[in-house]
Amino acid sequence: MTDVEFDFLRAYLKTRSGLALTAEKRYLVESRLGPVCRRFNLATLHDLVGALKTPRDPAVEKAVVEAMTTNETFFFRDRTPFDLFKDVLLPEAIVRRAAQRKLRIWCAAASTGQEPYSIAMMLQDAAPRLAGWTVEIVATDISTEVLEKARAGLYSHFEVQRGLPVQLLLKHFEQIGEQWRISQGLRQMVDYRPLNLLHPFDALGTFDIIYCRNVLIYFDAPTKADVLGRLSASLSPDGALLLGAAETVIGLTDRLVPSPTHRGLYNQARAAGARLASPVAPPLRRVVGL
Repeated sequence: MTDVEFDFLRAYLKTRSGLALTAEKRYLVESRLGPVCRRFNLATLHDLVGALKTPRDPAVEKAVVEAMTTNETFFFRDRTPFDLFKDVLLPEAIVRRAAQRKLRIWCAAASTGQEPYSIAMMLQDAAPRLAGWTVEIVATDISTEVLEKARAGLYSHFEVQRGLPVQLLLKHFEQIGEQWRISQGLRQMVDYRPLNLLHPFDALGTFDIIYCRNVLIYFDAPTKADVLGRLSASLSPDGALLLGAAETVIGLTDRLVPSPTHRGLYNQARAAGARLASPVAPPLRRVVGL
């Protein structure tokens, strides 16, 4: 792959997925796009670049973007954002939304589904507190391939061993051969939709809680600022945005501010003071192993 071809692929991926590749990531392009070449009977990356420059098959373009998308995830990843949901955000929402009895949650980079299903497990445990409520989990990702896996809810031994307590495995999963399938009830709680965060997403509506973790790290600063601004517009005035441990809004937008007490949690700037002064419900009962 020549420097010109690498620069073309960098620009191509930046435009279509927001992925900002540095020169040091050249090896990643070569290793991940090699299988795409073989899949479409293209002899070299030079031929792949030619196919992208004179597009005839949308499947090639889609395969290139999906091959370069990082889909690293596991159940209850990093633990803290889920403890925060269970112990703080959900109890607060139960108080604040008592009149509407409606809660909307968005997982904006859902990958193969472990994040939204982790939330669904906690919501199911809180079912007595949410009787009569309408609770919606919307889960999106740029990759249709990983969304298909998420909808199926079928995971390998390795995948269910990463972060998932054995009590929850036995409670919510059925073993099918060498794989495990999450219960139909939990699968039905999550609405999976394909979405590119570079594109408008206001049609999704407004959410009380948004998880957008470990995706902004792949964008450059202008793209991060743009996405954060639109996430703020999709967040209710007293809502909560959770980012990854290596992500922040500082220096990118003044519409969101960090929580003074919880790392990785961000609130609307105009409502931050009111949120701190609002009543908080007592924590929900903890599930063993969560």
